[in-house]
This record gives sequence, structure tokens and C-alpha cells, in this order.
Amino acid sequence: MSQENVELVRKGFEHFVATGEPAWDTLHEHVEVRDHDIMDGREYRGHADVRRWLFEDWASAWSAYSAEPEEFIDVDDERVIAVFRVKATGRGSGAELERQDASVNVVRDGQIVRLDYYNSKQQALKAVGLEE
Repeated sequence: MSQENVELVRKGFEHFVATGEPAWDTLHEHVEVRDHDIMDGREYRGHADVRRWLFEDWASAWSAYSAEPEEFIDVDDERVIAVFRVKATGRGSGAELERQDASVNVVRDGQIVRLDYYNSKQQALKAVGLEE
């Protein structure tokens, strides 16, 4: 089952990179998202909140943004870490950012039910107990 979960997360990520829209069919209708990169980050629940997080709260800070997948880590029967290279330009400052971000995706019954976004692979690994 875990390889199927890796492929589901990969499919969703590649769809987002190609279209700029989440692959809604990969996200449970009540998906929970927690962005650990936003200082006052809150938990987002459901498709409408995911849209708000992606296109208002997070993306509004950037005039340009891209992400390229680097690695998908099969953690266990439910969790997959997606590691990706982010390049972004600040909307107000023009500052350029390039870093490696990661998300921990929890998959149940063929859909992502929770996504935790981190601004490093190490933070994601630590969150799942694979690094101290």
C-alpha cells in the first residue's frame, strides 16, 4: 500500500506543478493542512481552506513561485514525505528565495487526509521521527 501512497502524492505534486491547481481528487474533502512555515500559521480544513492557503495566505507573498520535486520518501503505511526545490520572488521586496521545502502527507483510503508543510527536509524528517 505504501508504494501506492507514494504514487498518489507524486501524482498530486506533479499535477500542481504542471497546472498551478491542486489535484483535488487526491485530497480528501475534509483534508487538514498545517503550514509550519507561516509564523501565525493555522490549520486549514477542507478544499475551500486549501484554496485560501495556497492562493491567498501563502502565495500572496510572492510575485513568482515554482517548485520542482526532488524526492518522495515512503515513511510508513500512511505517511509520505515530498521533498522539493522552491524558487520564489517576494512580491513587495523583490527578494529571491531558493530552498528545499518538504511536506508530510498522510494518506488513507487513497486520498491525502493531512498535509504538514515544512521549510526543510530535516524538519519533515524530524516530524516523523526519522531524525533528531
